[in-house]
Amino acid sequence: MIISDDPEAIRRVLLGSKTIAVVGCSNKPDRDSYQIAASLIDRGFDVIPVNPGATEILGRKCYPDVKSIPKKVDIVDVFRAPEHIPPIADDAIAAKAECLWLQSGIVNDAAAQKASDAGLYVVQDRCIATLLRTLIRK
Repeated sequence: MIISDDPEAIRRVLLGSKTIAVVGCSNKPDRDSYQIAASLIDRGFDVIPVNPGATEILGRKCYPDVKSIPKKVDIVDVFRAPEHIPPIADDAIAAKAECLWLQSGIVNDAAAQKASDAGLYVVQDRCIATLLRTLIRK
């Protein structure tokens, strides 16, 4: 189900999630992906960085792709250009993630629909950190 415009559904997904894979997580502190991953960690989420060019980010083991993560992931949060989304969506589906989350400025309707058809919640073009601050105040 595509829930980008449903704040209550997004709120339920966020409240029900513990583990978030951050695809495209940078090891550079000035990048949004690094800052948002750090913010998610500060909020108590188990953040798993995904970046094939790094082995560790924010003191956590980094994986080259979602399918390499050895544990259940609730949200696959993506910081990649729209043209890179289809294989990430496929990995999220294969990993049985609950939600495919495309960060602000990222939209790929075909990949979103595929993930939705496979039973995942999908959020496009929304910042997870902003919505956590506005929908879940803690």
